[in-house]
Amino acid sequence: MPQYRRVRIPGSTYFFTVVTYQRQPFLTDLRFQKILAAVIQEVQKTHPFILDAWVYLPDHLHCLWTLPEGDSDFSKRWGLIKARFSKQAKELISHPANGASSRLRRRESHIWQRRFWEHAIRDDDDFRHHVNYIHDNPVKHGLVRRVRDWPHSSFHHSVAQGLYDLDWGRSVSWADSTTFGE
Repeated sequence: MPQYRRVRIPGSTYFFTVVTYQRQPFLTDLRFQKILAAVIQEVQKTHPFILDAWVYLPDHLHCLWTLPEGDSDFSKRWGLIKARFSKQAKELISHPANGASSRLRRRESHIWQRRFWEHAIRDDDDFRHHVNYIHDNPVKHGLVRRVRDWPHSSFHHSVAQGLYDLDWGRSVSWADSTTFGE
């Protein structure tokens, strides 16, 4: 089995993708967003990080974090976030009838995929590229026609800060996609 190695650079910024177990589409439900926001704030108190940008899609999320100087333990933070969220949300999420024995042995929930994907941000251009990717993702997935139409991201906060114009990003017309909204 290949050994996956994560890049750990203390005080760096990272882009993450976290996916729900079996792509369950619950992340755009406001009940779960409130739980996730509270859990993130709780973890930030003991394991600080700056949440630079984020987007929730139904079955996955993307975000950018900046860790404190001298700290590179994003895995600990994700472990805490996923475990605390799972504990609080488990009664609201339906579970598969026959759970995988490996998940049962490891006492894992049926809420998150086991791993997450990360990318260490290299420079300012890479940072801007990933923030743009985060904010454009709902359009890319055909969930909305314009970036501003998606309420589940940091885009509107960025507009309020003057970092983006409200009309930033591409627009997709109804004729551009036969799968729009599926």
